Amino acid sequence: MSDTKSRATGRRGRNARREARQHRGSSSIPYIVRNIPVSNLASDEALEIIEANADQILEEIGISFIDDPESLQLWKEAGADVKEQRVHFPKGLCRELLKTAPSEFTQHARNPSRNVQIGGNNTVFAPVYGPPFVASLDNGRHYGTLEDFQNFVKLAYMAPSMHHSGGTLCEPVDLPVNKRHFDMVYSHIKYSDKPFMGSVTAPERAQDSVDMASLVFGDDFVQNNCVMLNLINANSPMTFDATMLGALKVYAANNQAAVVSPFILSGAMSPVSPAGTLAQLLAEAMAGMALTQLIKPGTPVVFGTFVSSISMQSGAPTFGTPESLLVLNGAAQLARRLNLPFRSGGSFTASKLPDAQAAYESAQTIQMTLTSGVNFVLHAAGWLEGGLCTSYEKFVMDMDQCSMMEVLAKGIAHDENAQAMDALREVGPGGHFLGCEHTQRNFETAFYRSKLSDNNSVEQWEADGSKDMAVRANALWKQMLNDYEAPAIDPAIDESLIDFMDRRKRSFPDSNV
Repeated sequence: MSDTKSRATGRRGRNARREARQHRGSSSIPYIVRNIPVSNLASDEALEIIEANADQILEEIGISFIDDPESLQLWKEAGADVKEQRVHFPKGLCRELLKTAPSEFTQHARNPSRNVQIGGNNTVFAPVYGPPFVASLDNGRHYGTLEDFQNFVKLAYMAPSMHHSGGTLCEPVDLPVNKRHFDMVYSHIKYSDKPFMGSVTAPERAQDSVDMASLVFGDDFVQNNCVMLNLINANSPMTFDATMLGALKVYAANNQAAVVSPFILSGAMSPVSPAGTLAQLLAEAMAGMALTQLIKPGTPVVFGTFVSSISMQSGAPTFGTPESLLVLNGAAQLARRLNLPFRSGGSFTASKLPDAQAAYESAQTIQMTLTSGVNFVLHAAGWLEGGLCTSYEKFVMDMDQCSMMEVLAKGIAHDENAQAMDALREVGPGGHFLGCEHTQRNFETAFYRSKLSDNNSVEQWEADGSKDMAVRANALWKQMLNDYEAPAIDPAIDESLIDFMDRRKRSFPDSNV
């Protein structure tokens, strides 16, 4: 055989093996079941002090519920001391109310094989949420559009390590503010069959989300099962505003899970110390979560937190810092002590590019997220520029890291094959394991194979174009979108969704508020 023919045969063989690996890698698990212990960085003594301080905050300082007489009345009837718009809670009231909330629950997907279990030893990865800007190597940084939004839904659907379609993957600013939620919820339903999140930017938009979900799942099913998660942020410090409370009430009344997440920049919206921040966020989260149980006891709720420190020089948010990781870990411990599911973490960075800073800040956070036992991970892929931007390249880079977390979460296997005693006996002293039967049997699955990392020689790397990670990521997301095939949807359901959206959009004028 000529050298030319031999090289061509070798390339075909390598290509075939690569395609086979990628095909195997495309099969996704619905969510991670962790087989490794959680890390607990705070002592029991520290946690007890933090809990006692949170109780003092609730009783002595109180939590403000702004412009929402209904919530204030609910708290008054529950035995809280309501003074104007501030609620003071008797010690233990919030904890007692939270006993009716489930410690674990199922969020149902349009495709039942993609249902996710929230709580326990489970971890669910969901994409970035909320950025107004989108970036790519091709088009630079620009305001998000509906096309961008749909692209990210498709990428999340295609990504094996994304277990959830998420919510506001970017803001489609080419649509009216008061109507874009229709297209966002519809895109999650149409272009993916993974679980998704509803709108929280106004109570009526939350109701629209519930109504659209009811067209997909049926009214009775929605009222008796969780089909949406919904992000409810406290307006820290110690305040809930009418918009968030309005959405919370709609979802709780319809048995849909609220992820009650204080949004805190330590040093600006909470004390600079981790213990002080943890006491504040625990008080805020308990107050918001307990309200869901006043509205409908037993409705699922998730203890959430988003915490970052700030630069004391500029005031800008910082990510991947030890202080924010300590708060993340401590909050996870507090959630387990409440026997509630926990949301936090992600692939955070303040970097403006998918560069080394983005990589190490995100890696710090996502590893702590997994080892802390976070149940629902928002912002697991795509986060850039402190959350102001969704990046196509960063999305698939994070996707690769999340796939690594899936492997890490399995822990160390110790079955007969993993013990590899047959390999040790076969090779013996002084041999090598490359050709032994155990290696041959396991070589395709023994080690994680990144779709983006380049492990070739420098000569091969140069021959392939000297591409860095961002350039390789650019090619990958384009290939994923090219390969995308929409999941099947019942045409009658699709038609009913489109009809519902058309009727609702016509019923009120466009607005940018």
